[in-house]
Amino acid sequence: DILTRISVRPERPFGLVLGGAKIADKIEILTHLCENSDVICVGGGIANTFLKADGVDVADSLVDDAGLAEAKHVIELARSRDDLQLVLPADVVVAFGTAEGGSVRTVPARHVPSGWRILDIGPATVDEFRIALEPMRTVVWNGPVGLFEREPFDRGSLAIAHLLADLDATTVVGGGETAAAVQRAGVQDRLTHVSTGGGASLAMMQGHPLPGVRALNSR
Repeated sequence: DILTRISVRPERPFGLVLGGAKIADKIEILTHLCENSDVICVGGGIANTFLKADGVDVADSLVDDAGLAEAKHVIELARSRDDLQLVLPADVVVAFGTAEGGSVRTVPARHVPSGWRILDIGPATVDEFRIALEPMRTVVWNGPVGLFEREPFDRGSLAIAHLLADLDATTVVGGGETAAAVQRAGVQDRLTHVSTGGGASLAMMQGHPLPGVRALNSR
């Protein structure tokens, strides 16, 4: 019921927070919801693809090269509209070496050192997300905004969980890792709806029929 409501007629203004690794998993929902979105905040691995599409050198960071054209299209679409704000990382947490034992620092997103990898959003980006999302009446978050499985690269996702919990809005979280971030942050009871269905929730919000839901509703 909640996913149908926010995909068909969300209370505006509407904000979207997207993370995860591959842009292919998120590009359809971006295309589908751009018309209803007022703010789109992008983190995680897909933010690297957006940054590279915007001409930023992301050094050795994970990039979905097959999705660069789609990312560039979304950037151009957002910049052509006065009523759509696209928020990309301003600062990032980077690592040199392995995620388990390498060097870690926070740098501006446009100044990632050669040989380093982006593994989380930085505190300035969290603040920019907060400023952009505070006026929203509906916010959907899908996908962690960093390498959530490993400290200290879970801090951005935990901060976003607290950010959403503090909003005076309908807040919906989708995806197993995103739900885990919300649970670890201890704010699941302060959100409107938390779903472990990541791909399924995205598919439903894109308007794709889900056989299990259809069968349930027909009973």
